[in-house]
Amino acid sequence: MTDRQRIDKWLWHARVVRTRTAAAALVTAGNVRVNGERAAAASRAVKSGDVVTIALDRAVRILKVTGFAERRGDADAARLLSGDRQRARDGGAGRR
Repeated sequence: MTDRQRIDKWLWHARVVRTRTAAAALVTAGNVRVNGERAAAASRAVKSGDVVTIALDRAVRILKVTGFAERRGDADAARLLSGDRQRARDGGAGRR
């Protein structure tokens, strides 16, 4: 097993997006940061311990890279690839 993987491939294997093409589009649109720096290309490598921030439609996900996979697996296998650094927030968190 490798100690690095392309960011688009990792996003797809971790089931953040449905297709690898969608993962590459997220990166090229500037919606992905690795350790606080914008990922400029889908080919950028991530390693174990990196923190990946993804701006999705209505949410921001912060994930820590904890592993890699050779193939895209089921949801249980995907959970082993990342640790969620931010709990889901409810819509009324800032209301009084």
